[in-house]
Amino acid sequence: MIGSRIAAVGHYQPAKVLTNEDLAGMVDTSDAWITSRVGIRTRHIAGPDEPVDELAAHAAAKALAAAGRTPAEIDLVLLATSTAIDRSPNMAARVAARLGMPGPAVMDINVVCAGFTHALATADHAVRAGGASRVLVVGADKMTDVTDWTDRSTCVLVGDGAGAAVVEACAPGQGAGIGPVLWGSVPEMGHAVRIEGTPPRFAQEGQSVYRWAATQLPVIARQACEKAGLAPEDLAGVVLHQANLRIIEPLARRIGAVNAVVARDVIESGNTSAASIPLAFSKLVEQGAVSTGEPVLLFGFGGNLSYAGQVVRCP
Repeated sequence: MIGSRIAAVGHYQPAKVLTNEDLAGMVDTSDAWITSRVGIRTRHIAGPDEPVDELAAHAAAKALAAAGRTPAEIDLVLLATSTAIDRSPNMAARVAARLGMPGPAVMDINVVCAGFTHALATADHAVRAGGASRVLVVGADKMTDVTDWTDRSTCVLVGDGAGAAVVEACAPGQGAGIGPVLWGSVPEMGHAVRIEGTPPRFAQEGQSVYRWAATQLPVIARQACEKAGLAPEDLAGVVLHQANLRIIEPLARRIGAVNAVVARDVIESGNTSAASIPLAFSKLVEQGAVSTGEPVLLFGFGGNLSYAGQVVRCP
């Protein structure tokens, strides 16, 4: 079984920016209230003519260009999203069509905020099993489509965007660039994060999610490092789901990644659900905050309550 690696990453965000001051004119809130509770200052908002697959295709095209690959070289497209409105064609098929791919396998994966790390693990498994040689993995969500803009507890959190990675088989003798995944869920608490109803609307039990993240996830994240054969202090970067700065910062400390750069893209992007990890990771790579070959923990958590994490080598 040949291991896999991330060859390149890319990201995309809509041009429109919604600030905390803008939100204060829409609901009973303020910049001070938002930043003190979740740490978010701005978020990017897609327009009505910018569907999920368009956001995804922009990020995917950037990742392909960075990898030096053409769309025709992709044989599997995995797209993590929970905000696809249509059932068929799925978002992966629509992205493949936008990019002119001749005939890849196409699958959507809905694990909400942990969607990208689940999709990345699935890509790794497909390559290891010989089912694919080159995979396009995308996390994309248009959370503003499922937001109740009268609910100040949730509308201040969300943003839109996409991030993508090109996953390839490792060369013979080359060490695996994607470590073993540690994943699971707490089904009996699935109600704590929801996108339900007609029309669908995002809702959550914030205190329940916070307690779960603060008490259970540090141990799980450390176990993901152990599966990769690393101690947390060996990490060069930590990219957690960008849910809330008040969750990210203490969680990173409890993991013990004392030498790592911690992604804080939530401050400028908000919670973009499945897009949050690849979006934040791509920005760290673009900024040179982590270097090629360095180990980075990617750890998604959220709806269902699901989690999935793995250590990857920076492209």
